[in-house]
Amino acid sequence: MSVCPPYAPFFGFAGVASSMILSTVGAAFGTSKAGIGIAGLGHFRPELIMKSLIPVVMSGIIAVYGLVVSVLIAGRLDPTQDYSLYAGFVHLGAGLACGSTGIAAGYAIGIVGDSCVRAYVRESKVFVAMVLILIFAEVLGLYGLIVALIMNTKASDALCS
Repeated sequence: MSVCPPYAPFFGFAGVASSMILSTVGAAFGTSKAGIGIAGLGHFRPELIMKSLIPVVMSGIIAVYGLVVSVLIAGRLDPTQDYSLYAGFVHLGAGLACGSTGIAAGYAIGIVGDSCVRAYVRESKVFVAMVLILIFAEVLGLYGLIVALIMNTKASDALCS
């Protein structure tokens, strides 16, 4: 049985796709949900719009995490070199770790951003709490990025014989 089957890169490319697609879906949800709150805020207090863009910026960062992991995994996929099944599964796991935490973080940022921006219209003291909660929501995606980076380094240990 071969250690480097010809279908092994499929799993690596699935990791690339899952990292980029899932984290971008999370970022898109966070942007849209927070944007709805900002649109509601702009009707009543347009001067607060610029300070309320923080959730939109933070959810965009989630997509950058997925992009970083996708580029790192895709950089390891070289058709001139052997690619082990172990490396394929590790890259799939790294992509899923980054992508699934990206969905969770984007969802959290969207819900918190929408609610806090609407509350910010009525009470300005909510702003600091909003930023702190958004940071904790963003860290969910950062955890996935860190795990994916660690897993990506482990995939380089697998050599084909």
